Amino acid sequence: MKSVLVTGASGYIGQHVVRALKERGARVIGVDRRRRAGDLSDSFVEADLLDPAFSLADVLTEVPDVCLHLAWRNGFDHANTSHMLDLSAHYRFVLQVIEMGVGQVAGMGTMHEVGYWEGAIDEATPCNPQSLYGISKDALRRSLMLAAEKAGIKAQWLRGFYIYGDDSSSRSIFGKLLRADAAGEKRFPFTSGKNKYDFIDVGELARQISACVLQDEVLGTISCCSGTPRSLADQVEEFIASHGLNIALDYGAYPDRPYDSPGVWGDASKIHAALVAAGEVR
Repeated sequence: MKSVLVTGASGYIGQHVVRALKERGARVIGVDRRRRAGDLSDSFVEADLLDPAFSLADVLTEVPDVCLHLAWRNGFDHANTSHMLDLSAHYRFVLQVIEMGVGQVAGMGTMHEVGYWEGAIDEATPCNPQSLYGISKDALRRSLMLAAEKAGIKAQWLRGFYIYGDDSSSRSIFGKLLRADAAGEKRFPFTSGKNKYDFIDVGELARQISACVLQDEVLGTISCCSGTPRSLADQVEEFIASHGLNIALDYGAYPDRPYDSPGVWGDASKIHAALVAAGEVR
């Protein structure tokens, strides 16, 4: 049974990852500011790991086999200055993990590290992020990989794409649609909707993340994705229909973001190899 330290265990992605890890027999040590009701972690540390006074060695009684660092603030607000201001604290945490003797560390990434790109994204795709969120994530990716290489431990960077599912409380467009419909609004301001993205349900994302960290053959940067591009308009219109929402999209009310590509998706070959290595697929 592997023990996995999961930061951000109560977050939007974290709670699903904890469940997925438990379903696969892992022992989970959760870390977050607050423990969510119904959390399935075997043990839990309520702490702010971004606090300069935080010491991982002071709160753990064992050295986990793997650290999965999901914790991040304001992920849906790409221009928030907290991304850059928190960066050194995230790096300090990674160094604490390595100093404790954890043999495998994984960080949660994003397609926004790449910046403007057309086509499939794989490990070799050059990164030129165009937002504070993307810049800080890319910087953590690079520094985590360097620190892991220097320490001689195994490292993974799990690059997420356009996540949906479990939307009622999320700050994604899907959560906003649900709340707008519940408030009786009949029109929802929207972009052109033409951009194509790689959409992945948060439950499937959690399955992929858990598979990645429970194996150590496939390392480096891994795209956690579907591998299939779909237009934002098609995805959102389907969401409206499948949820029976009485609301229409106001196309063109918002301009498309200049740093978003007309079509970008993940190359699924490496995540498939990780799922095979973890025994998830043949």
